[in-house]
Amino acid sequence: MKQRKRLLCTAAPLIILFAQPAIAQDNAQNTEQSDELRQGQIVVTGTRSTDRTALETAVPVDVFPVEELTDTGRVELNQILTTTVPSFNFNQTAINDGTDIVRPATLRGLAPDQTLVLVNGKRRHTSALVNINGSVGRGSAAVDLNAIPTTAIGNVQVLRDGASAQYGSDAIAGVINVLLREADSGGAVNLRYGAHVTDPEGLNRSEVDGQTTNVGGWAGFGLGEDGFLTVSAEYSLRKRTNRAGLDPRQQFPDTPAFDEAERTFNRLNHNYGNGRAENINLFFNSGYDLNNGVELYAFGGLQDREGESPGFYRRAIDSRNISDIYPGGFLPVIGGDVFDYSLGGGVRGTANEWDYDFSVVRGSNELEYSVTNSLNASLGPTSQTSFDAGTMTFDQLTFNADIVRTFDNLLPGTTTLAFGAEYRDENFEIEAGEEASWIQGPFPATDYFGNPILDDDGDPVPAAAGSQVFPGFSPESAVDEGRDATSLYGEIEWEPNTRTLLSAAVRYEDYSDFGDTVTGKIAGRYDFTDQIAIRGAISTGFRAPSLQQQYFTSISTNFIDGVPFEVGTFPATSDAAIALGGGQLDAEESVSYSLGTVITPTSDWFITIDAYRIDIDDQIFLTENLGGPEVQAVLDDAGVNAQLVRFFQNGIETETTGVDIVTKYDFDFGDMGELGVSAAFNYSETDVTEVPENMVIPDLVLFGRDRSLTLEESAPETKLILSGDYSYQIANFNVRATRFGDVLVPSSNPDNDYTLDSAWILDASVDFDLSERVSVGIGADNVLDEYPTQTPDNLSFNGIFPYSSRSPFGFSGRFVYGRASYHW
Repeated sequence: MKQRKRLLCTAAPLIILFAQPAIAQDNAQNTEQSDELRQGQIVVTGTRSTDRTALETAVPVDVFPVEELTDTGRVELNQILTTTVPSFNFNQTAINDGTDIVRPATLRGLAPDQTLVLVNGKRRHTSALVNINGSVGRGSAAVDLNAIPTTAIGNVQVLRDGASAQYGSDAIAGVINVLLREADSGGAVNLRYGAHVTDPEGLNRSEVDGQTTNVGGWAGFGLGEDGFLTVSAEYSLRKRTNRAGLDPRQQFPDTPAFDEAERTFNRLNHNYGNGRAENINLFFNSGYDLNNGVELYAFGGLQDREGESPGFYRRAIDSRNISDIYPGGFLPVIGGDVFDYSLGGGVRGTANEWDYDFSVVRGSNELEYSVTNSLNASLGPTSQTSFDAGTMTFDQLTFNADIVRTFDNLLPGTTTLAFGAEYRDENFEIEAGEEASWIQGPFPATDYFGNPILDDDGDPVPAAAGSQVFPGFSPESAVDEGRDATSLYGEIEWEPNTRTLLSAAVRYEDYSDFGDTVTGKIAGRYDFTDQIAIRGAISTGFRAPSLQQQYFTSISTNFIDGVPFEVGTFPATSDAAIALGGGQLDAEESVSYSLGTVITPTSDWFITIDAYRIDIDDQIFLTENLGGPEVQAVLDDAGVNAQLVRFFQNGIETETTGVDIVTKYDFDFGDMGELGVSAAFNYSETDVTEVPENMVIPDLVLFGRDRSLTLEESAPETKLILSGDYSYQIANFNVRATRFGDVLVPSSNPDNDYTLDSAWILDASVDFDLSERVSVGIGADNVLDEYPTQTPDNLSFNGIFPYSSRSPFGFSGRFVYGRASYHW
């Protein structure tokens, strides 16, 4: 793959430069300190101060040590955060093309691309994938958190507040900062194996599937006396799960010759659930102190993921099938080979009492599509059955300069000034697939016996073009576009006394493709006593349109009465989009408000309550598939040879309100052990307050009812997480109960709406320390084998898809696992 060659060329110089010296810091998030209460841990997210703890900030920040993240059997970071962060949601998609391989997640009820992700405080690149189907996050291109293995993580810090003025684009919902493990000695090897052992409700069968093997480890090395190098590696293999119902439809021609084939046909012909996925991850984090106030650091990682997304089964009598190739029908499978890498480094230190940090980070995500067990019906009986369907790539190069100084005499009390600049270069590319994956061949559609299918005029109907289930990217879909962005920011934190904290930030950003924007933020905190404080913030934010949204193109050619017409997703500035009222995308804009309280009754107990409101204007969306006589007339007048089009456009306005409540208490029972209990609650409600009208065709629906309701109802309105950790002698027990509130599954027809009822998901595990170095454990996620409300019969595609992918806890059932680890 081309990205692997690029990685070697890009990585070699930086690895040589930084693999020698790197910085060894005392890390407040080290794994050995994970038993501390979260308020005792220093945060580096949302503040430029270097000594502020999670409960001393002016805005809510949660800190999750890696041990807390790995209490359950879940191995993907998105899944882990779902049962850890109450306002974080992650759906199990199925039969959703590339979205099944790179799945989106949401924070505080907003879109996946409205949350900024940092690694070691530096901006993380997004995925090349843009979600264009009907899943949650339709139209977004977000960061793939699952590309970061848990073995590489020291802790995760979640800033639950708008932060565009501090960090730039995307930080409307908040910021997730993944801090990599820092260690100059020690290490661990972990082995985990599990499977879904379940009795799917309503399917009249038991399943043992989704077998998952996870092997990972990390090791710390000293670099001289003043440096560290921490490396981690992880391999995981997840086999598929299947919760499809039996297919009752006729499969073969209705003649006596096929009676036996019809009777003995395996009706479990679909694969509805998690597809097979295999991952290899390698990460490193390093630093070195030069003993003259200068520190060098470097970090990075790569992932190679091979995933599968099965599609709809093509029956033997389907016109898209060729019986000479698949006499019994076929289940086509989309393959996605994801290659993701990042490499960053920099220098930081102090000069004349000013702290500085200069860095550069390169990141890239490549998704190479393949289609197997398929065919191109228009190529006839000689069609190949496997296809290279094309590749999408997103590259990002970021330079940062950050300057900070704390003054004791600039103003009364303590004042921290920060300013800096960022330059970012981005590129998005689509490479066409092989010709057979997209071409319209000469063969007509045929019946099972090879006879041409005729239209009402007696003419042969053209066969479906391209590889079945996912036609490859055609040369007309090829894209290679880039842009750059430059930003300047300034920030001040002022503590006039020990009880008051005030802060303000302003940021200017200029993009080469759509223009500039200015955002700002003010925040404050007042401690009435050592136990009670209030905090709040007001900020403006923005999210720049991604290159994927601006330039993603997927065009296929359909022949209608012998005339070729283009059908698919067109760029926002294409002739087709402009003819229908589209044009250059602009930035989304937001205003965020938060107000909360921090209560610490004792040193072992804290409570935080934070309410918020987020108003977003000019939100970017992907239109409906636009067609019909009026659309065709407009396109014809503009000289555009297209029949069915969709494109990205600004215009949705939303209002989100919510509240987060988090509490934790630690008990020390002496010889009887230690107990930590916590509760976290989120209430979030989103309302779509405006949907744009089309100025060219006033009654044309650009954003349908079901799309609006998806924005409003795709995440549970309430979510509660209760957790308890008890340690006694060699045993460590963990129990976690998560209550997911109701979720609406909407339709364009109100009569087809239905609700997924609230549900409790119980996870439990126990680990035993057999020695200072060896531990073993067993556990189960979803112990009670809960399933979401079943899909009504008239909406389940003949009972084949009994559960909705909108379920906030998936539909795979109980997962039982065992694990073992060795530490040194």
